[in-house]
This record gives sequence, structure tokens and C-alpha cells, in this order.
Amino acid sequence: MRIKRVGILTGGGDCSGLNAVIRAVTRAAIICHGAEVIGIEEGFEGLVFNRTRRLTIKDTRDILTLGGTILGTTNKGNPFEWREQNEDGTISVHDYSGKAMQTIADLGLDALLVVGGEGTLEIGYRFFMKGVPVIGIPKTIDNDLDKTDYTFGFQTAVQVASDALDRLATTGRSHQRVMILEVMGRNAGWIALEAGIAGGAHIILIPEIPYDLDSVVGKIRARAEGGSHYSVIMVAEGAREIGGDVVTQELASTRLQGVPQLGGVGFYLASRIKKMIDLEVRCTVLGHIQRGGSPTAFDRVLGTRLGSHAIDAAAQGRFGVMVALTTPDITLVPLSELAGVVRQVPADSQLVKCAESIGINMGRDIPFSQPT
Repeated sequence: MRIKRVGILTGGGDCSGLNAVIRAVTRAAIICHGAEVIGIEEGFEGLVFNRTRRLTIKDTRDILTLGGTILGTTNKGNPFEWREQNEDGTISVHDYSGKAMQTIADLGLDALLVVGGEGTLEIGYRFFMKGVPVIGIPKTIDNDLDKTDYTFGFQTAVQVASDALDRLATTGRSHQRVMILEVMGRNAGWIALEAGIAGGAHIILIPEIPYDLDSVVGKIRARAEGGSHYSVIMVAEGAREIGGDVVTQELASTRLQGVPQLGGVGFYLASRIKKMIDLEVRCTVLGHIQRGGSPTAFDRVLGTRLGSHAIDAAAQGRFGVMVALTTPDITLVPLSELAGVVRQVPADSQLVKCAESIGINMGRDIPFSQPT
């Protein structure tokens, strides 16, 4: 199949490595196939309101190391369920998929490359079911997409979080404090778990294992009794206490997304711990720092490979699929197998067992003694 015109959009939250994908798609399409590349701005909003621009090799020079996305993105623009806030504060939901389909038809796209996480790819799959030649490219710092070993952006977020943990540990050690670092991940604890191990956290709390506060405080006390009067805690934003609820922020802007905005569990945890121990407790929320900045070498290479392979798939007429890392290869998996699936950390995974085997408290009691 000869491809003449390819569209690409980036949806959902931004992350490091998006520009590496855009660069690879543009260069591979032009160099290997002489195709024209159309960048769709602000995710699916660009399809609804026809905001696009042509991308050339010159446009993608020097963006490999650049954070964010030169096309812009949004996590509020689902064309099938377009949410708008009325003057009286109520929310109206509209189906603007027809507008998006018209833009795709007007552009004459031979392939639409959709770069995003679970929500973005689900929207892409719905367009594929309406006849659009869609190929998905997995992006999320949360690493919670199924059927791929890693998503690009994740390793950069882990590096940023582990660097932050290194710095907090020095302050905790100097002042004999309990230092809490809250990181992103929504309902998956991959960032907290890997960054916590890499940064030497003493306690790691993730959504998949509701934590027992007595177990957490017991670890802090055991360290103090052993002469270590400080502890470092890594907590994922979706972590919750046994029998408790996930902590959310009630912000008006989240109503347009239709999903709650997580955050605040670190401060909640700090307030609870302060009442149970005689040590100062401090909390840092890493927030969007995890999303920004230059991607690591791993994410630059992964993003480049995924973008290049997506063009190969388009040239072969392979649509309704996502390019995925099945180490060491890039493979194709059906988008139908991804719809609505969020990959979480198995509570009995090797990674969790590894953490607990070296003395990291995961918020639960284990059947063997833990060193301090």
C-alpha cells in the first residue's frame, strides 16, 4: 500500500518523548515513502475544529531532546463525548465525532497515528470502528497500558522521581525527619515502585496494595530504634489506606474531563503519621515535574522506534493496531484488546517481592522479618 498523506496527533497528558515520536514519524514517512505528514494540533480538538499544519523534516529538527509536544495536547477533548460547561455551571455532553470525521475526510488521510494512553487509544479505536485507518502509539508516564512492556515517557518519569528521592533523603537524614514524596500514576503504582526501589525508599505505597498505617509507622519506629532517625516514603497518588478512599482534589476544571483529579494522599499520610510518632514529617508533591523536560536515552530510542514502526505498519495497510514493545522487538497488537484495560502492578509480582525482600515496607505485613 502506498501512503501519500499521514496524520498524527498527541492526546492526553504530555510526557517526555512525544517529540521523538513526531520526529520519527515525519522523517520515516517522508524519507521512506515520500508521504506528506499532517500534524493535528491539540489532540482530537484539532480534528473537531480543523486545526492542522503540515510537518516537514525541517520542522522536526532539534526536537528529539525537547520535552512536551510541538503539536500540543489536551485531555478534555473526546469527540464522542464532548463536554462543555454552560453559563449556569451545568455540563452538556455532545457527539462531535461527525465533525472530526469530516476533517479526516477533507485531509484525505491514508493513516491517522494516535499517540496517547489508554483513554486516547480507546477514542482512536472508536474512530477505527467507524472506518478511519488508525494506528496507536503507546504513551503514558504511568506505564499502565496493556500489551506493551513499556510506554515511552515512563522511564524519564522514573528517573525524575528517583532523583527527587535522592535529594529528599539527604534532608531527611540531616534533620531526622520522615520525608514523603508523592508521585503520579493514577490507579497504577509503576512509577512509585520502580522509582522507590531506585531511590532507596524505605516505604513504598501503591494503589494495588491498600496500606496498613500501623505497618507503615511500625517500619518508621523500627528504623528509629535501630539508630536511623529518618525515613523516606514514596507514595503513589492513587494509594489508599485499608478501608479508605482515594484522595482527590475537587477542582472545577476536572468536571470537563469527567474523571476525578487525584492528589493529596502525601499530605493526608503526613497528617496521620504525625499523630503517631515523635518525628517531624514533611511532604513533597512532585506533580507535573515528572512530565516535563528532556527524555532519557531509553525514551528517545523507544519513541523513535515506535514512530518508525507505525509508518511501516501504515505502509503495509495494518490498521486498528498499536505498535508495542515486546522486548527486544516492536510488534503490533489489536486496539480491540486494549479498550478499557488498565495494567496495574500485580500485588504478588517479582518487583513487589524484590522490594520486600530487601526490607522495603509496602504497607503490609510479610511472613519474614524486615531489616531496618
